[in-house]
Amino acid sequence: MSYSRRLIRLTASAASLSLLFLLTACNDKPQSAPEGMQVPVSVIEVEPTSAEITVDLPGRVEAIKDAEIRARVTGIVNQINFRQGSDVKKDQRLFTIDPAPYEAARDQAKAQLQQARADIESAEALANRYAKLIERNAVSRQEYDNARAQAAQGRAAIAAAEAALQSAEIDLGYTEVTSPIDGRIGKSLVTEGALVSASSATLLAKVQQIDRVYVDLTRSSTELAQLRKALESGELRQSSEGNPVVTVLLEDGSPYEHPGELLFSGVTVDPKTGQVSLRAEVPNPDQVLLPGMYVRVRLPQGVDDNALIVPDQAIQRGADGLNTLMLVKDGKVSPVSIETGPRVDGGTIIRKGLEAGDTVMVEGFQKARPGAPVQAMPWKRQSAASQDEAHASEPGGEADGDAPDSQPSPADDEPAR
Repeated sequence: MSYSRRLIRLTASAASLSLLFLLTACNDKPQSAPEGMQVPVSVIEVEPTSAEITVDLPGRVEAIKDAEIRARVTGIVNQINFRQGSDVKKDQRLFTIDPAPYEAARDQAKAQLQQARADIESAEALANRYAKLIERNAVSRQEYDNARAQAAQGRAAIAAAEAALQSAEIDLGYTEVTSPIDGRIGKSLVTEGALVSASSATLLAKVQQIDRVYVDLTRSSTELAQLRKALESGELRQSSEGNPVVTVLLEDGSPYEHPGELLFSGVTVDPKTGQVSLRAEVPNPDQVLLPGMYVRVRLPQGVDDNALIVPDQAIQRGADGLNTLMLVKDGKVSPVSIETGPRVDGGTIIRKGLEAGDTVMVEGFQKARPGAPVQAMPWKRQSAASQDEAHASEPGGEADGDAPDSQPSPADDEPAR
């Protein structure tokens, strides 16, 4: 009998523990306000406001000037006259190619010029002498014509020799390779002793001017057509005259401190991608933007003078992809489907589903269900740092948008069911 009683006691204890765990689990479930109890929520009243509409477009940084330094004569590289990765000036010497063969070619061209000038003296003297003798018929007409032709050939020989000398001096000058622009030079693509060729235009280095840079953008032709339609209909107005000012967003999303200027928008559409090319010019005094870097550019579109803006946290995104807002009417919550527009500083523009003067719930979603009575309180915007601290202090580290702790809900004191 003692063994049976012990077994009965153990079974009763296990049942009690199970009931205790069940009650504890029930207490962990989110609480909702008792029926008829008003839940405090934070709200804003939406009023039309003027907002500048922008669009973020992907772009690539390009140098203002991009000069490829190539060999223009064939020879051996004797010297590299720059420090790789340094800033260079226009006409600064970068490479020295062995000048000896070109010095010899120049000297030979000089000698040929001197010979041509000596020949012309004899030919012109003979032509002048025959000009006097032909008047007295002392020489034949044929001899006179031959003397004049030799003098003309001598003058042509001088011109050819002068051109040859000039060409030889140009080639000799090409043995000193200089920078065509101010800019920053990259690595040397050849070393001393390397043979470079004029026929293949051997690439020696590259100089890029990056104190100002281009940012090349692309945008859908459909979006451009929609923007043009919005401006024509008056939905948007032009924000400023002249070229728009653009803001570059770096790879980490932070804005670049120097604003740029949109230079032009392409007039043709790429048939393969349906994109239109745009180009902006941006100051780059600190050379933060480097050629080839991927950035995003914030481009102004116009100004919406009657924008309805709500905080991002007020927009509820369902699993079906639809966006809704919780409106407070007659002290009760009612959801409404909306169509969102572009994001602006401070929130998101609502295109459809919201009217001026509507009261929108911003905080308190966990306890205020659709149709439930609520107590509306003005919403106070917090800084991003304050919101992060508040979220970190909450159990689980997630914000549920409840009303501030200074306004406790009566549902918090309700015993678990």
